Amino acid sequence: MSIVLLVLIATVVVVAVVAQQRAQTRRRQLEAAELEKVKAFAAEDVTKFGEELQRLDVDVAGRELDEATRQDYERALDEYDSAKKAIDTAQRPEDIKQIASILEDGRYAVACVRARINGQPLPQRRPPCFFNPQHGPSTEDVEWAPPGGAYRRVPVCPADAERVRAGAEPDIRKVTTVDGERVPYWQGGPAYAPWMQGYFAGYATSALLPAFLMTSMMGGAWGGYGDGGYADADAGDAGGDVDAGGDLGGDDFGGGDFGGDFGGGDFGF
Repeated sequence: MSIVLLVLIATVVVVAVVAQQRAQTRRRQLEAAELEKVKAFAAEDVTKFGEELQRLDVDVAGRELDEATRQDYERALDEYDSAKKAIDTAQRPEDIKQIASILEDGRYAVACVRARINGQPLPQRRPPCFFNPQHGPSTEDVEWAPPGGAYRRVPVCPADAERVRAGAEPDIRKVTTVDGERVPYWQGGPAYAPWMQGYFAGYATSALLPAFLMTSMMGGAWGGYGDGGYADADAGDAGGDVDAGGDLGGDDFGGGDFGGDFGGGDFGF
């Protein structure tokens, strides 16, 4: 083999290695930028939860709390502290998922406190409001469709249930795209998958998750659930895929079936 050919081969290898390194660096930079964007998104949730706790402080002021109410109240406060610390230290998508999970539990604790001080039955543990998890636990399911899309049953809070029944636009949580457009969070792309997982994945085996979400997480197509009802989720079937390390943590939920079917496919966007 001639020296010229050896030099040529070495040059090609070096160029390929440099190109690969640059691509990896660029990918890491993009991932870091996406993480910071979603981290700021989650931080808004933490702030909102803090404001909700301030209102709860006013409601319980001067009341004699029984032991059960006090425990729920302290749990809500503890979850708020945990969420604040988690925001400060978040460095991975998994950390964003944990923040959302903490807030989901904290909001349920707040709902329990409000029910107890008002002499009402404890609320059922349900998924957060589909339109905006900041609204807290859902209380019922309603039929809803985006403009031009198919109807689906979705879990919603009381206020959004009234909006939907009145034919008004629900209070949808939105994100800003790179083009500056405001779109529903489910169209935000794979970067928001951990955030969504934190709020909703805990209900994957409870038969309380909408079928279109469940099917997406399991890697299937929505067409199998023509009625748009709830999936009969079985713990044995769902356990592997719904775990953050399986399909739920990857493309099926973030950028595959969820991002495709939910953002621009069967759901009608």
